[in-house]
Amino acid sequence: MMKRRVGIFGGTFDPVHSGHIEAVHSFLESGLIDEVWVMLTPDPPHKRHRSKHTPYKHRLRMLELAFSETERVKICTLERELPQPSYTLQTLQHLTTTYPDTRFFLCLGEDSVSSFHTWHRYRDILSDFSLMAVKRPGSDAVEAEDEVLEKTIFLEHKPVDISSTAIRQNGSDMEQMVPDTVAAYMEEHELYT
Repeated sequence: MMKRRVGIFGGTFDPVHSGHIEAVHSFLESGLIDEVWVMLTPDPPHKRHRSKHTPYKHRLRMLELAFSETERVKICTLERELPQPSYTLQTLQHLTTTYPDTRFFLCLGEDSVSSFHTWHRYRDILSDFSLMAVKRPGSDAVEAEDEVLEKTIFLEHKPVDISSTAIRQNGSDMEQMVPDTVAAYMEEHELYT
């Protein structure tokens, strides 16, 4: 019996935006995976320099709104339940143990492929999991380590030139950057103003 194939697309999603949504669509349209599980990270070890994240409950609700009408997408809160810091390897190992009938792929933006060699125990991830990547504006995965490139599947994808950082800095100028439901939620809770 063929294993179910699931892509894990993790991040702080502070906030989720059109670039994330289009990336998920490209992962799904690749034909290589059956579902995408969007993994909300409570406090990523590599972003500890940031003074403060938007509260987890708001980031989770925005994800739920952003993907509410997208089939084959599951919003996952597992990393909030695992011991902190929430390293990707720990998450993938937990998922593999919990769902032995599933093959997991790590879904990334091209910028993360370039810096993948800096991730916690990245070689352990590469030994057990394949990476799936979409292009990000201003990124070039050619700069990535050969051992990372060998385990990466690059997908057809039209990148959206947007970042969560830009949204946080620009505050109210949200048109085209986030779905209407997310923009309304942000306005209602006075996020990023």
